[in-house]
Amino acid sequence: MQIEEKAPFDSPFEWIGGEAAVQALVDRFYDLMDLEPGYAALRAAHGPSLDNARARLFWFLCGWLGGPNHYIERFGHPRLRMRHLPFAIGIKERDQWVACMDQAMGETGVDPALRERLRRSFFQTADFMRNKGV
Repeated sequence: MQIEEKAPFDSPFEWIGGEAAVQALVDRFYDLMDLEPGYAALRAAHGPSLDNARARLFWFLCGWLGGPNHYIERFGHPRLRMRHLPFAIGIKERDQWVACMDQAMGETGVDPALRERLRRSFFQTADFMRNKGV
């Protein structure tokens, strides 16, 4: 019988570096939306200000990654699909969201192994948000 090695971190939240690292990731994600023409459709879906989106994504990601449940404490269950229904989300929007988040993870120094795991999870979640065919 072999004993499995303990994972290096108890949660992805610890692995990524805690709240400061999550905030840096969220800030870079939304900054890239403003800077990169390839994310124009994604940026357009967010309206004139990104302040509310920045706060909510930070709160959500902290809990989703295994840290403090800031989002749930404020709003209850995330109900992601329901909350995203007002926005037209198709393949293009999904792919831009995932690409923008992946770029933000790379630029903020997320560990490559964690980045790959998160990229897969982000894709699955973003794909679940789709509410239009294309």
